[in-house]
Amino acid sequence: MSEWWTYSLSDFLMFSARTYYRQFELMNRELWPLQLLALGAGIAVLACMLRIKARIAFALLGLAWPSVAWAYHLQRYADIHTAAPYFALGYCIQAGLLAWMATRRHAAPSPGRMATLIVVLGLAGYPLLAALHGRSWWQAEVFGFAPDPTVAVTFGALLFWRAPWPLWVIPVLWSAASSATLMELRAPLPWLLLVLAFLAVAAGLARRSGRQQVAAAE
Repeated sequence: MSEWWTYSLSDFLMFSARTYYRQFELMNRELWPLQLLALGAGIAVLACMLRIKARIAFALLGLAWPSVAWAYHLQRYADIHTAAPYFALGYCIQAGLLAWMATRRHAAPSPGRMATLIVVLGLAGYPLLAALHGRSWWQAEVFGFAPDPTVAVTFGALLFWRAPWPLWVIPVLWSAASSATLMELRAPLPWLLLVLAFLAVAAGLARRSGRQQVAAAE
């Protein structure tokens, strides 16, 4: 019997990129036109950032994560990936953390365009990737149903409202897992979500360091 360290990720992926994107198509066809409602919720998150409505934004995100857990991970991804139920559990835990954030009073958000840009990429950039890479629109990844754009929008909100570190753990872990999977599948732009995670975390750390320096100077 081979030792466990001799295995690579490709040994556990028993599906192709075509099969992977087919899961989104099946989901989108079955749930249409609920994607429009989900996109509307995502736009509402962006509007909440512009109008400083943190509780509403986190409440909407707290609904989006379990939606992905059920509609995608349990109902579709579980058909091709044995770890999907565990991914769904992680998404439900994150939903609980986001719901907790919706009950808190928040300080003034940090200024900057990075958070807004990340949210816009999550809402508009991910759905466009399907058409840009020659796939059907039915295979588009939409906020509130597909995991990657939902995580991207969440990164923007976490950065904007300087969320505590426990809320970053699951999104960062998913970014690493998703990017690794897409790299093994040789999918286009497999590193996109991981780059967004890096930018959000780096911007958050830079702002925290800046605040500490200002406090020390005072």
